[in-house]
Amino acid sequence: MSKTTVMTLARQIKSEADAYEYMERLRWPDGPVCPHCASRERHYFLTPKTKDADNVAARKTSRGTMSQRRVWKCKTCRKQFSVTTGTVFHGTKVPLHTWLMVVFEMCANKNGVAAREIARKYGVAPKTAWFMTNRLREAMRNLAPERLISGVVVADETFIGPTPRFQHGHKPVKGGQGQMRSDKVAVVSLIEKESGQVRSRVVPTVNGENLRSVLEDNIDFANSALHTDIERTYNKFSRRFAGGHHTVNHSAREYVRGDVTTNQAENYFSQLKRSLDGTHHHVSVKHLPRYLAEFDFRYSTRDLTDTERMQRLMGRSGGKRLSYRPLTGQ
Repeated sequence: MSKTTVMTLARQIKSEADAYEYMERLRWPDGPVCPHCASRERHYFLTPKTKDADNVAARKTSRGTMSQRRVWKCKTCRKQFSVTTGTVFHGTKVPLHTWLMVVFEMCANKNGVAAREIARKYGVAPKTAWFMTNRLREAMRNLAPERLISGVVVADETFIGPTPRFQHGHKPVKGGQGQMRSDKVAVVSLIEKESGQVRSRVVPTVNGENLRSVLEDNIDFANSALHTDIERTYNKFSRRFAGGHHTVNHSAREYVRGDVTTNQAENYFSQLKRSLDGTHHHVSVKHLPRYLAEFDFRYSTRDLTDTERMQRLMGRSGGKRLSYRPLTGQ
């Protein structure tokens, strides 16, 4: 597939049928796969026998409207399916060519894209745009990593949220820095130094129990070395790393010692915070894990082209249906 730009994408998806074909090439580069029984060979395309008002092949729906949706039928399980079946796009009322443009926006924009901007550019309601972007963030989440990260692993933590002294109603304490609030949210990120893959997680607080959970779920201790700052909590796990635990002392202005540094994590946090503040302005604690997944995905695939990143996202879209009510907690 050639390099994708906004202009080439717009030329390739002039109709809804074109959008389905384009998404099929992204999600099924080796041919259609039945989402019901995982069959790769025994299926066939249901060719439409009529055309719509635009003279494009279409079929009549149960409501009497014409649809350009491309439908396949599996010979193994005898069920029909399309490229959106069982994915985050399942059951959507938004045209697929609009979805593809939004997918490109979220994959190509380094700082992310706000739901209000999507609503303004593509003519959808703000709630619809917010729902669309969160469904794509759900697709970006790596819920079942294929492998544990190894080699040199950089670990660091940051805090997302308002600075207490800049908040309205803040009352400074005489002789002190002011009354601290618990509005900030702790985030721990692990970066595999060689590949640049990053995995971030929201934690209630930075303590031994929470860090143990993050490290054990993501790192192969027997084949890894850990690089951190002088956060004492990591010392509890030092002996478990075959390559040892190495630190740099930021309070002493030590940021690099030989090949030991946490600059990679600091760079990631810098991009993350600039984007959250400048693009989204505010992210609730409830939805922060999905935003982290979005930035993890883009950072981990930063060496890929936009086309390859879109294809990677399509590969993750299956089995992650997200409806509006669970998303909003209703």
